[in-house]
Amino acid sequence: MKTLPETSVIKDPFLQSFWGRLNAYFRLTKPRIIVLLIISTAGGSLAAGSGSVPVGTGILLLVGGYLCAGGAGAMNCYLDRELDLLMSRTKNRPLPAGLIKPRNALIFSIIISTLSIPVFLMVNVLVALLGAAAWAYYVLFYSVFLKRRTSQNILWGGAAGAVPPLIGWVGVSGTIDLSAISLFLIVFFWTPPHAYALMLVLKEDYSKVNVPMLPVVHGDRETKRQILIYSVVLLAITIFPVVVGLFGPLYLATALVTGAVLVGLAVVLYRSISHIWAIRVFRYSTFYLALLFIGLVIDRSIFG
Repeated sequence: MKTLPETSVIKDPFLQSFWGRLNAYFRLTKPRIIVLLIISTAGGSLAAGSGSVPVGTGILLLVGGYLCAGGAGAMNCYLDRELDLLMSRTKNRPLPAGLIKPRNALIFSIIISTLSIPVFLMVNVLVALLGAAAWAYYVLFYSVFLKRRTSQNILWGGAAGAVPPLIGWVGVSGTIDLSAISLFLIVFFWTPPHAYALMLVLKEDYSKVNVPMLPVVHGDRETKRQILIYSVVLLAITIFPVVVGLFGPLYLATALVTGAVLVGLAVVLYRSISHIWAIRVFRYSTFYLALLFIGLVIDRSIFG
């Protein structure tokens, strides 16, 4: 592991204080990513409960979800600490910035990851199994194996990020049914256009550390084509639950409008030579997922 020389950043009094160190550990859990995972978990649980979830169950799902996903994120930071040191986007993360020692980050990850198991068990056994499987898949399969070996890393690694709405649904319903599987597939096929758009912007960073992200291996044009293809597939996947009678008209309207905007942005990106549109696709796709789940929850609240 390479070590950064002392910097004025590390000497900042706030960073050396209790609250500064607490903030560093919080950042280690990748809170920006967790927000999306929490939204999809909450959306899945509220949809399963037709807009209503027992307060205790809801709290346990969100706390367990944060501990599990945060522990996986922290472990990813530990495993990728040498790469993060070399990339402009990640060099200020707590480990490469020298705010947290690698050993402490590893211990922290193990502790909060382990704590998620009893929290999830208080909901039900299936939720705990799903959480453990998602953690293992993300850490062992994606972070250790897939990420540095194939340009399809984001596609297959995205399965871990698609588990939270499944956990939310199972936490309330107790079963994995077609509705739960539909939510899993929605997030799974949402991941490529969302992540590939960001990869376009960060291509040079990943190229520098020899991580075979799609634009590094196959170029911008192919990445843009894949974003468009998966945006269209995602639109079809979001309509499927309505076709088979699982969700109602309000959800359908939300899926059609928000999906059409995403496809439209993907078309513009495909025709554009500017990365500005990649940033716009990335940002919109974040709001898209939240809007879709809001529409689903309201739909289930009205039409059951």
